[in-house]
Amino acid sequence: MFVFNDECPIQDMGNGAKRQILAYGGTLMQVQWFFEENAVGALHSHPHEQLTYVHSGEFEFTIGDEVKIVKAGDTLYKKPNIMHGCVCKKAGSLIDTFTPLREDFLKK
Repeated sequence: MFVFNDECPIQDMGNGAKRQILAYGGTLMQVQWFFEENAVGALHSHPHEQLTYVHSGEFEFTIGDEVKIVKAGDTLYKKPNIMHGCVCKKAGSLIDTFTPLREDFLKK
């Protein structure tokens, strides 16, 4: 299967964040997020494992009790059900990979 970026719609999620579902199938899903400076990814948890690759920009991330600044090229792992969220310090984008896939993202 091939997935072409220009065929993946970008959804405005409000508050300076946009989401683009890139690809999914089986038990995997990849999603790109675009954040404006000072946009907040609210603290939340979910039963999925998640990898986040910082594609560009700079973010202050909270994972559990840890808070760290991450920048382009850094990767974060979030185990299932751990609280996590971020504040965008310099406008940028994140690429998330989930397993199992986020069925809630596919509902309209």
